[in-house]
Parts: sequence; C-alpha cells; structure tokens
Amino acid sequence: MAKSKWSNKNIANQKNKVIIITGASSGLGKQATKVLAYKNATVIMAVRNIIKGEQVAQEIKSTQSDAQIEVMELDLNSIASVTSFVTEFSKSFEKLDILINNAGVMACPFSKTKDGLEIQMGVNHMGHFALTGLLMPMLRKSKAGRVVATSSMAHKQGNINFDDINWANRNYSTTKAYGDSKLANLYFAYELARKCKVEGNNIKVTAAHPGWTNTDLGQHSLVFSFLSPLLGQGVENGTLPTLRAATDESANAGDYYGPSGWQEIKGFPVIVPSNKLSKDTGKAKKLWDVSEELTGIKY
Repeated sequence: MAKSKWSNKNIANQKNKVIIITGASSGLGKQATKVLAYKNATVIMAVRNIIKGEQVAQEIKSTQSDAQIEVMELDLNSIASVTSFVTEFSKSFEKLDILINNAGVMACPFSKTKDGLEIQMGVNHMGHFALTGLLMPMLRKSKAGRVVATSSMAHKQGNINFDDINWANRNYSTTKAYGDSKLANLYFAYELARKCKVEGNNIKVTAAHPGWTNTDLGQHSLVFSFLSPLLGQGVENGTLPTLRAATDESANAGDYYGPSGWQEIKGFPVIVPSNKLSKDTGKAKKLWDVSEELTGIKY
C-alpha cells in the first residue's frame, strides 16, 4: 500500500457538524478538539474534570475566538454518569455527526469502576459501549453519522477470558488487562459496523490507533514513561489516525487506521491490519452480549 502523507490539511470543513470527543482535556483528545474546532465543527469535550476541560477550551479559544466548543461532564467509570451525559446532550443538540471514543486508562493498578467492573475493561470498553448505545438515536439523525473506536497496538497481547472478565479469580496483570480492553475496542467496532450494515442505517464505524505517542496515558508504567520521549511521536502526529478515521470521506465501515512506519510505531495514517483474533466474529458477538448484560444498555 502506498504510504500517503495524510495530514490535517486533508480534513474538509466540518461546519455544522456536531462532534463528541471523550477524554478531550489532554493528549490525543485535546489535539483532536483543537484541530476539529479549527475546522469549524461544534465540538463537545466529554471530560471527567470540568475545570481542566474548561481550561483547555479557553486555551483553544484564545487562538481562535470563534471556536465552537462546549465542555460537558462524563465519567466513563460510571454508567449513571454516561446516562446523565447523554440526557444533557440530547437536550441541547438535535443530532450527533461524529462520536470519537478516545478516553482511556492504561496499565493502572487493579481497581473497579463504580459499577464493579475491572477498571481498564470498564472504562476503555464498557463505558464507551454504553455511551455509543445511548447515542445511537442521535447518530441516526445525522446524514452521515460516524463512530470511531480507539484501539492500540496492545490489542495483539489481548485474549479476553470471558469466564473471568473482571479478574475476580486470577492474579491481576495490568498489561494483559489493557491488551484485553484494546482488543475489546476492535471487537466492538467490527461488530457495530456489521450491525449497522444489517440495519441499513447511515452510521459508519471505524477504528484507529495512535502508534507510540508521547502522552501521559502511560503514567502508571515506568518503562513506558521512560521510553516514550525517546521512541514516541508527538501528539500532533499521534492524533492523525483518529482524525482520519473520523473525517476521511473515503473511509469504509470497519477500516482501521494507524501509523505507516515500522511496526506502526509512528508515521502518517494509513489503513493497517489488526490481528487474526480481533476478526473472530464469534468472540465479538459474545463480548457484545456480555457488554449488554454488564452495562444494562441494549442497542
């Protein structure tokens, strides 16, 4: 595949588009907010920390005074918070054009969400599963709705144990749990894409990973924190796969974008392959059923 140098210049004017970005107060989410606001989209920063979110919004508006940015509270650690966010969003907006499921936690110590789920699977997958499900009616109202799932190279280390998805009966491996959650992001994207095709709606589902990007996501990993400044790419480049997955009009349902360089660590965004396990439709459907049961959200 030719390695095109896709960049922010390739993003069309996003005027009149309403875009939600989770985890928008730092890292990839902050950069995506900045770029899409500059492209004239109305961007909703869905963040856990409202004060931090407002600071980022004001920072962006200081260089583009007419940027359309709203900050709304969303804690993916809590299904109740997800439900409340969707209720408030639906009061203010008539449709949703793009949902970028960007927020995540990585390699953190064992803990549980407010609903009793293992924290990485709970935040990275289950919270976004619930959010997307509740927002489907708003996405259907768009002429060309789109959902972007953010995965990782770490999905290749994932292999979900459906008999113990919350790590109640195993010694906890934070890196394994992270890999499982990133594999879950791909199962979700591919299964949702299949379901949208069957339904015949206008929603396109894509996925992306940022390669090795130097953000604070790996703060709980000493190795990651040490190597990121040396090996990782800047957040401006690391966000490009997500932006392409969200805005490229030539993207197809189920496309997965990542960096074009060696081992997909860095480079310009292109379509990349995910591993064989991520294409297992049986496991994807099983995760879907488990996710509906654990979140209480049915599509």
